[in-house]
Amino acid sequence: MTYQLAIGDRTYSSWSLRGWLLFERFGLTVKTRQARMNTPSFWELLSDFEPSRLVPAMRAGDMVVGDTLAMAETLAETHPDIGFWPEDPVQRGLARSMTAEMHSGFGALRQACPMNLRHAYEGFEPSREVLADLDRIENLWALGSGGPWLFGAYSIADAFFAPVAARIAGYDLPVGEAARRYAEAHLTDMAFRRWRAMGLAENYVQPGYDLDLPRKDWPGPTPIKAKPVMDATPINETCPYSDDPVQRDALAEIDGRVIGFCNRFCRDKSVADAGAWPALEGLLTR
Repeated sequence: MTYQLAIGDRTYSSWSLRGWLLFERFGLTVKTRQARMNTPSFWELLSDFEPSRLVPAMRAGDMVVGDTLAMAETLAETHPDIGFWPEDPVQRGLARSMTAEMHSGFGALRQACPMNLRHAYEGFEPSREVLADLDRIENLWALGSGGPWLFGAYSIADAFFAPVAARIAGYDLPVGEAARRYAEAHLTDMAFRRWRAMGLAENYVQPGYDLDLPRKDWPGPTPIKAKPVMDATPINETCPYSDDPVQRDALAEIDGRVIGFCNRFCRDKSVADAGAWPALEGLLTR
C-alpha cells in the first residue's frame, strides 16, 4: 500500500510530528508532502487530502484519513502484525485511554507551551493550570511499564506523547525524575532527532512562537561537530540519502570529513544532527 502524508512545519506542528512518527517509528514507507502553515500553499496541499482541513492527513489510493487518532487506528487495523498497540489487552486498553486523553486534553499546556524545536528556554514560569496538566501527565506515565517506553515496546501512545517531551525539554518544565527519564527517551530517539534536524534545516521562524527568555542548549544528545563548507573536495561522489550526484554548493564538514550531498536540505539536516542519520555512518567511519 502506498501512503502519502500531508504535514506542516516540522519545528512547530506537534500534530504533524505525531502523524509522521506513526509511519517512521513503525517502519511504514510514506511519501511526505509539506507546506508552510498559514500560507496559500498549505490549503493547496490539503486540496489533495479532502475532506481534511488540518494536518496531518494521510492518503492511500482513494482512502483519505485526517486527524492523528483516526490515522493511528486505521494504520493499526490495516497492519495488525506491526504492533501499534500493546499486545496485552489490559495494557492495550490503558494505552488507548491515555492516547485519547492526550488527543483531546491538556489545553493549558498546549496554549502556554506551543511546540518549538528550535529553542530551549530558561526562566519559564508555568501557571497553576500548566502544573496541573503536568501532574496529570506524570500520573498517567507512571501507569506504564517503567520504561524506556510506556508499555515496553514503542506504541501509538508514545508517538502521541512525543510533543510533550519536546515541551518539557524546551520550556524546562518541572517534572519528577521518572517523567524526565521518559522525556529523555524521546529526545534521544533517532526518529525524533531526524524530525528535529529536518525542522532546523528548513530554517524557518514562525511568527509568534519565540519567547523573550534566555536560551540554553537543547537538552538532547550533543550533535557531532559539523558545518557547511565551500570549495572543498568531498570524500563521496553521490549523496548518502538519494545516490544522486553530489552538488558543489551542498558540502559539509562533519567530524573532520568533507561530505557532499545532492542538495542543501540534505546537507543542512546532516549538519543539524549528523548522528541521527544511519546513511552517514559509513562515511563518518572512513
